[in-house]
Amino acid sequence: MSRRAIFALLGGGFLVGLLFTARMGWMPVGYAEDSLRHAVSSDSTPLHSPFSRIARKVMPGVVNISAEQVVGNTPFEDFFKLFPFEHPQIPEEKQTITSLGSGFVFAQKGHLYYILTNNHVVENARRIVVRLADGREFRGDEVKMVGTDAHTDLAVLSVKSDQDLTVLPLGNSDSLEVGDWVMAIGNPFGFSNTVTVGVVSAKGRSGLQLPGGPDFQDFIQTDAAINPGNSGGPLVNIRGEVVGINAAISSPTRGNVGIGFAIPINLARTIADQLIEKGVVERGYLGVRIQPVTAEMAEAYGLDHPQGALIAEVVPGSPADKAGLKDGEIILKVNDRDVTDASHLRVMIASMAPGTRVRLTLVEENGKRRTVEVKLARLPEDVLAGTSSAPSGEGEEETQGESETWRGLRVVSLQSPEARALLEGMEEPPEKGVMIVEVLPKSPALDAGFRRGDVIVKIGRKTIRNLEDFRKVKKAYKDSHRPLPVKVLRKGTALYLALPASS
Repeated sequence: MSRRAIFALLGGGFLVGLLFTARMGWMPVGYAEDSLRHAVSSDSTPLHSPFSRIARKVMPGVVNISAEQVVGNTPFEDFFKLFPFEHPQIPEEKQTITSLGSGFVFAQKGHLYYILTNNHVVENARRIVVRLADGREFRGDEVKMVGTDAHTDLAVLSVKSDQDLTVLPLGNSDSLEVGDWVMAIGNPFGFSNTVTVGVVSAKGRSGLQLPGGPDFQDFIQTDAAINPGNSGGPLVNIRGEVVGINAAISSPTRGNVGIGFAIPINLARTIADQLIEKGVVERGYLGVRIQPVTAEMAEAYGLDHPQGALIAEVVPGSPADKAGLKDGEIILKVNDRDVTDASHLRVMIASMAPGTRVRLTLVEENGKRRTVEVKLARLPEDVLAGTSSAPSGEGEEETQGESETWRGLRVVSLQSPEARALLEGMEEPPEKGVMIVEVLPKSPALDAGFRRGDVIVKIGRKTIRNLEDFRKVKKAYKDSHRPLPVKVLRKGTALYLALPASS
């Protein structure tokens, strides 16, 4: 048989074998198709986002709050422009408007349920209607105002119900990290049960210029969409725990641009508990006036980075004074918790009850650290945490008329004609220190914020009573190449600046 015939016979046999195998069902093609169909229809394949489970868990505990409020020509009008959903025109004279906000059920005592929301949602409200996600409503005498706190923009309401309401679990806002997933639920622009998702963009935001406050700011920043009407609603983590109360937005258009702010639940929990138990909030009081720690000041104190709160003044007779705290020290820790900045310290102290004993870790200008125990007093009504009046000096005469220049500053005696001219008209002019009459152009001192008219009263740990003290300090630090903390009085208010080394 020829070679060509042999190959033709073998090829034909192979084709016959393939057809026979396919007909008998031994080919894997059919199984591959069946496997594919099984994968598409399998119940094990997730068809929904994990956030849908969180939304189902949380939404029953979120409420819509409708409040009839009295508004007029007050600074608080701008608050309504930013947050609650209301009529677009603010009346020039006092008038009642209806605003919509959000809230959530966070606690229960028998048939009494407590709702947490923002103070600006219900402040000055004549009538409040609380509507649940399932359509049930509480109105009139069914809704009680338990208490409000404008300083943190929080309020607690209560309702009675024989039927169970969903109480949302509270998480730990201190454990949040930047980048964590969060969900905001509320009633933006009146659209109830709206869910938005984003991440924690930043923590510890403060210094927001919001009409009406709040005074104590330690906001969580998030890019989860928050709009007018979301105020008072919960910000929850991926466990469905409330970690914040949506409170404010930063937007030129009054709509979401990805910058929203929420009050940390740890702060809100402390305030809410006091409102339920006492109806008012009592805050701890340390008795210091503090300021931020700049990068230059951190270098002067030997710190790796700016942290803590610098004590600019200690109020005489305050808990801080009795415990021996000194101006010029930096508070680094409270009860082993790091103090990130001055605003953080304000919130930490104010969130504690009067009579609480706290351990403060402090660092001096020479880098020496010490721990002091302080028993907090009650914050006076007319004093915000961390503020105090400037102490007046007790004078001594000095007749020196010459000046001294150092590190870009020219200073003179307080009794010199130049200084007296700058002090003229001041109700309580300082009697100790030296006056800055010139900050040299292009000097590091100018960039550090020193101004003509500032009175230097302390450099490092050295008190400056007169020009001679200034000269002694200049000689003592002549070889120092580190910035020096300098306490100045500016129009009667004390603050610390870092005097850079001469370049």
